[in-house]
Amino acid sequence: MPEPRDELLVIGGGVIGLACAQALSAAGRSVRLLERDRIGAATSHGNCGTLTPSHALPLAAPGMVAKALGWMLKPDAPFLVRPRFDPALWAWLLRFAGRCDERTFRAAIAPKAALLSASQALLDALVRSRGLDCGHRRDGLLYVWRDAAAFEAGCRSHAVLREHGIAVDEWDGARTEGEEPALREGVAGALFFPDDGHLRPDRYTAELARIAVQDGAVIEEGADIVELVRDGDAWNATARDGRSWRARELLLASGPWAARMARPLGLRLPIIPGKGYSITYERPTLAPRRPLVLRDHSVCVTAWDDGYRLGSTMEFAGYDERLTGARLDALERGAAAVLREPTGPMKREEWFGWRPMTWDDLPILGAVPGQPGLWLAVGHGMMGMGMSAVTGRLLTDLVTGRPPVIDPTPYAITRFG
Repeated sequence: MPEPRDELLVIGGGVIGLACAQALSAAGRSVRLLERDRIGAATSHGNCGTLTPSHALPLAAPGMVAKALGWMLKPDAPFLVRPRFDPALWAWLLRFAGRCDERTFRAAIAPKAALLSASQALLDALVRSRGLDCGHRRDGLLYVWRDAAAFEAGCRSHAVLREHGIAVDEWDGARTEGEEPALREGVAGALFFPDDGHLRPDRYTAELARIAVQDGAVIEEGADIVELVRDGDAWNATARDGRSWRARELLLASGPWAARMARPLGLRLPIIPGKGYSITYERPTLAPRRPLVLRDHSVCVTAWDDGYRLGSTMEFAGYDERLTGARLDALERGAAAVLREPTGPMKREEWFGWRPMTWDDLPILGAVPGQPGLWLAVGHGMMGMGMSAVTGRLLTDLVTGRPPVIDPTPYAITRFG
């Protein structure tokens, strides 16, 4: 039996796999990362790049089930379940629905807030110490409402974030319009999250790859892994084209494909794909000063020095590869209702990606009991960018036996039984 060529294989070259490969390499591990396509080209590519402790409230919130049922037949709804025969989807939705009560909702905030806040600090430090050129800024984020009753409800529901160390400032309509000239008149109010930030996702993943290689990692693109097998004291990974790799340990960081890849190993990961959309433009003349979430329309808006993006929506349609016009139109329509210049002078890209969604809205991080040398860093939902730095650090701590940067217990696979 051949000796393992590598100490650790990372499967998946999105932001999570890259963050793990970089952190492990920096800690002295021999790491090889295998990516099915191009680095950062899938789920990590087209999101809005926001870094948001403000998003610590779980998706499974009181009233969400009623909203989802009301939206089911609206093709442009912000949260859409396309009716079809899919036992895995309906099992997932039942578990999700069972969490939409006030007690479970409040209890779920702490572990999500811990990841997002710790990751924000770690990413700040990484950008500074390694000189990452990724458009990183920490100038806050605004949730904006035009509906006064919805704004008041938003103030009440987000006040709990202060209990978890997340700053929340309430702005009335006049202050919001004064602080953000890109908004049309008629704003009811906004919540300002001063500790949020943003970056350019494609540049961040490229920079993570660059410093991972500097730290000793080997990155291979075009390695579409179709088989993972424990063989003796090592793991074998085989690609569709017949190539194979062997390592002592294996870290699965394959995003929305994780459940499919783990099933032959006897793992039933509660992850389904949640489809999101974005449109990227040249930067408009009157671009927002900071990222916005237009709450009445569930549209996220991010402007960079050289670009501008509208994004969001959540669609449960399996691995549907259609770029649905109704979903894209809803982004532009929502932006037009709130912004003076809702789009840029030229459209650069229309995009969709699948987010790896768990029904408890937390990632699965750590070792797999009974599977020696197998590690998971999957299920980050919409928060891959914002949780990337802490995921890389925590997995490195666990793999190397260092004291973990945060308590790993809430994210262990054992929570699912």
